[in-house]
Amino acid sequence: MIIWDDHFHVDPYHGLFLEAVKEFHRAGGTHLVVVYKTAHDYGFGGMKAEDFMKAMDLHIELVEKINRETPVKAYAVVGVHPAEFDYLAREKGLEYARNEVIKALEYAQKLCLEGKAIGIGEIGRPHYEVPPEIWEASVELMKYGMALAKEADCAVQLHTESFDEAKFRELGEYVKEVGIKPYGVIKHFSPPLVKVAEEVGVFPSVIASRKNIEEAIKQGNRFMMETDYIDDKRRPGAVLGPKTVPKITKAFLQNGVFTEEDVYKIHVENPGKVYGVELE
Repeated sequence: MIIWDDHFHVDPYHGLFLEAVKEFHRAGGTHLVVVYKTAHDYGFGGMKAEDFMKAMDLHIELVEKINRETPVKAYAVVGVHPAEFDYLAREKGLEYARNEVIKALEYAQKLCLEGKAIGIGEIGRPHYEVPPEIWEASVELMKYGMALAKEADCAVQLHTESFDEAKFRELGEYVKEVGIKPYGVIKHFSPPLVKVAEEVGVFPSVIASRKNIEEAIKQGNRFMMETDYIDDKRRPGAVLGPKTVPKITKAFLQNGVFTEEDVYKIHVENPGKVYGVELE
């Protein structure tokens, strides 16, 4: 049985790294989307485009190491976290930050075109309050990242503030404006608003608490599951632990919350379509 965690971080400096991946595997997990952390987390300053590029290269190396040294199949997603843009804009000014992040996002697109990554992300807007000009610039950069993903025919994972129906509808307008395929935009850390997401052309990657997934499956099986595992020894198990997605999937299948068809759709068909990867 394929079990896919759609948003998982690794950190060779502050976290468990391969041990976390092995925990995921021991619980029954098979496939991971390993999402870029930040240049700062990876030991680069995050003060210029080259820092982000070096961090992305390191990220690709970490994913290759997972594929070599564990039984799990890992895929890379690379981008510039909105908090990195916010920090850079405050330190060096908005124009400078915007230009450096644009260069870095173009590099992320290049890695996708070369087949080293399957998506651009996590990009988007901060999940905390920022000055209006940083917010507006973040939205523009998010749309630019979506346009790059459209051009490369790859997926894009979005990091945003907490979402509700109105925010999904707003994001749906951006999807239409950019013209990206409606299943290529992934709302990472999504609430279980599966029907609304489908209506507006966004793909929800639902944070895999029992309550969320129970609510999501009532609305259909057009979603993926994620832990947003942070891999930081200072915050063990945050956001959710590495075993969560396999454990919940298997428990829900056993107790009838999921059918076999649901499991196939969530873990094979949906990621296969969203990312254009072969999963059998």
